[in-house]
Parts: sequence; structure tokens; C-alpha cells
Amino acid sequence: MEDWAPPNHRRRGARRRRRRFAGLPLAMKAVVGVLVLAAFLTLADRWALLYAEQRAAGALQDRLGLSAAPEVEIDGFPFLTQLGDSRLDSVKLTVPDVAADRVSLAKVSATATGVRINGGPTSPRGARIPELHGEVLLAFDDLDRELGASQVRFRGEGRDRVLARGTLPVAGHDLRLRAQARIERDGARGIATRIGGMRLDIGDVATYRPGTRPSEGLHLSRRSAARLAHETAKAKALLSVPSIVRALRVPDAAVRAALSDDTKLAELTGSDRFARQAMGLNLIDVAAAHPELLKRFGLDPALLDGLSRLTRPVLVDRLSFGFRLPQPEHGDLWLRDVRVMKDGIRVRLVGSGLRVGKS
Repeated sequence: MEDWAPPNHRRRGARRRRRRFAGLPLAMKAVVGVLVLAAFLTLADRWALLYAEQRAAGALQDRLGLSAAPEVEIDGFPFLTQLGDSRLDSVKLTVPDVAADRVSLAKVSATATGVRINGGPTSPRGARIPELHGEVLLAFDDLDRELGASQVRFRGEGRDRVLARGTLPVAGHDLRLRAQARIERDGARGIATRIGGMRLDIGDVATYRPGTRPSEGLHLSRRSAARLAHETAKAKALLSVPSIVRALRVPDAAVRAALSDDTKLAELTGSDRFARQAMGLNLIDVAAAHPELLKRFGLDPALLDGLSRLTRPVLVDRLSFGFRLPQPEHGDLWLRDVRVMKDGIRVRLVGSGLRVGKS
């Protein structure tokens, strides 16, 4: 008599499943087989696509000398069919931090259409790009970091203007900086900036504008000139220098009366005419002949020496952020439609007849 054993339900279940599959109609089995094959083919197509994108990104990084690999995205399905035909419907390319003169371009993004692969699908040697459209972004964050050294901030104002606001260290003093840059296209592949409205404020004492015009140089602020009416010592020191009196165009009789009578002094220095004339004095010229006078106004001689070397070309160079795209070896590449946006300067990029690698 055989020993009793519990029934094996798992084995019976497996036999029932095999009988069920065997009982399926032949057409249903064919459909299931086609679906499984399609899934494997799709997976193989996607793996081949990812491999091709990585290879293309590495090749572009080496050829263009980029610090980081670009992002390459090949559109169209299936990919293997396009590769077999040596063509790609559309390729999207994103390149971060492209070196351009003094600054880096935050992002260059472009889409190439109708790309033809040279050398066949198994050994591609290069590609021809008949048409390319994209955009160049010069971000304000990059300008703040690379030009402003965390002390100057760039922000847009209107369609073609950028404002620079912040502080600039000069001879150990942090001066408030204000400037305006107008953005314009420079030829087919360049962007130029025209810097204007530059001024450095030394507290509320004086303002420096680089240049040689009468309105430029170092001048007393309106508030500082108005305070002369209440600061007798400064006003008398100013009126005691004949060359300054001549520059102010104050009659000698009025000067003598003001130096001997504080009431007359207050009347003279408190007038609007005197304040305007005092603001017209170039303090850098005054410092050359009377350095001790400017100390009364709280101006450091070392600061004045530093400002005299901070000429307009020097300051323009520190704030300029123009760039130029390189000329491709084959085909043409140019810029269009320069716009100042909230996040930075955006420029439309167009290309035609481009080639990558060997033709």
C-alpha cells in the first residue's frame, strides 16, 4: 500500500495553462508572436538610438573642444530605418558654455533637419546639414558671474538695452556703479555692445563720469554742493583759491565780502547759481594743484589717483560682453533678431550647407 501524499496543485495548474495556450487559435498565437517581436525590435531601436546619440555627443565635444559633452536628441521613428537610409529627419543639439571672447554663452540650442550621413550606417565619417535653426542665450547670471565678479548685476531694459548696477572697487573704496549697454548685431555672426551712461558715485559727495567732456570727470554731487551754504570752513577753503574762484566766475568783491562776513558767505554759497557752478568743477583738475583742499571734502587722494586711471576705454572694456561666432569650415552660420529678455540676451541662429566630419 502506497503512502499518502498531498496533491501537487502547482503541477496541475501548469498543465492546465499549457493546455489553455495550446487551445488558442493559430491567428491569436501569431498576433502574440508579432507583438513580442515588435517589442524586441522597438527595444533594439531605442538602444541603437541612445548609442548613436552618445557617440555623436562625444564626437562633437572632441571636435569643438567643449568642456562638457553636448546634448544630442535624434527625432523620428524608427531610428534604424533612417540609419539604414543614411539620413536623419531631425537632430536637436544643445551645447552649454560655449567660449565666446570674454564670456561664455550660457546655451546654444539648434535643430538640424534633413541630415545626410556620409560613409554608411556601419562606418559613418561625417554628416551634411542642409538647414539649421536655433537660438543663442547669453544669460544675465553668466554676465553677473564672469564680468560683475558678484558685485555688478546686469538686467534688461526694453528690447535692446541692458543695465549694469552694483559696486566697483577703486583704491580700496567701493563705489556705486551705473551704466547702460545697447545691444546690436555686429555683422552676420557677432553681437556688439555700446556702453553709455557710465557713472561712479562716491557716497553722496561726488560723482565720476569717465571722459574728457566738460560734464565728465569728477564733480561734486548736488547735495554736496548745496551743503556748502552750511559748511563755512569748506566754503571758505574753496573761495580762498584764486584759480577756483575764476572757474566759478564769482566777482572778487563778492568773494572778499563772503570771506569776511559769514552772512554774505551763506548768501553766496546758498544760491542756485553758485551750486551749479560748484558742480561744474572737475575735482581731478583741482586735486592736481590743491590736494589738501579735497581732503576737506572727505576725498581720498589715492581714490582720485585711481579714478584718473579708470578712463572711459578701461571701464568700457570691463563692462563689454560682445561676442562673435566662429566661421564654419563648410557652409554658413549667422545670427538674427537680437532681443533682450528677462533671463538674458537671446539671438536667433540660422545655418545652411554645414558639414561635420569628412564629406
